[in-house]
Amino acid sequence: MDLSIVIVSYNAKQHLVACLASLQSHPLAASHEIIVVDNASADGSADAAAGFNGVRVVQLEKNVGFAAGNNAGIRVSSGTNLLLLNSDTTVPANAIDGMLDRLRREPDVAVIGPRLIDGQGRAELSFGPMITPLNEWRQSRLIRGLADNDPAVVSQVEAMTRVEQRPDWVTGACLLVRRTDAEAVGLLDERFFMYTEDVDFCASIRARGRQVLFVPSIEVVHLRGRSAATAFSATRHAYERSHLAFYSKHHPAYVPFLLVFRWACKALARHT
Repeated sequence: MDLSIVIVSYNAKQHLVACLASLQSHPLAASHEIIVVDNASADGSADAAAGFNGVRVVQLEKNVGFAAGNNAGIRVSSGTNLLLLNSDTTVPANAIDGMLDRLRREPDVAVIGPRLIDGQGRAELSFGPMITPLNEWRQSRLIRGLADNDPAVVSQVEAMTRVEQRPDWVTGACLLVRRTDAEAVGLLDERFFMYTEDVDFCASIRARGRQVLFVPSIEVVHLRGRSAATAFSATRHAYERSHLAFYSKHHPAYVPFLLVFRWACKALARHT
């Protein structure tokens, strides 16, 4: 089998259904399977996914997070290649076949990510350099500008996402990877419940001398944060834990400063 599509979903029934419908509306030329990993949703997501012909549903007893959820799907899959796909995406015709074709033609490339756009066609900043304090500041500035619809930032990101490049990482919202490369690094690191697991995954793969490719000629629609929106407080806590785990693994010297910064921010919030 050419491809296993793994979709991790948590309380995102409406968007999961739309995602699966988009996949089945535009049948792939490549042989494939679709695996939905339900992270103990309470909104009927698992039953809805099971209603699609050919979709295999893995129901977990608790919400194990994005990294562990994807790993659960990968372990029961059989495709030569793996597509990690968010439940809040919709996939146009030929997009996945196009990604597979590029992967076949690029033997030094292990990971491919397409250009992601929102429901209005605006580009998402879906790739970037390795996380460091300075790179985080630069990336967050652009993300805030996009959220605020700042014309200068929107224009900048539009230009950035029109250029094919080999960044340090592409987002796990739509990430195609060769199984051999994924298995060589032990799949995704399950210390990351949600957020930064894709950056870490790509870093592990690049450490083996393999490449990450961003392909702007292929677009996928991403309606960001639908699962996260159902539990903002829990999502924020998960981000902070994953962020700390990332720095502990990749930049341990920064951890004491990060902890002091967080303490100061919380103390300031209590007094305002």
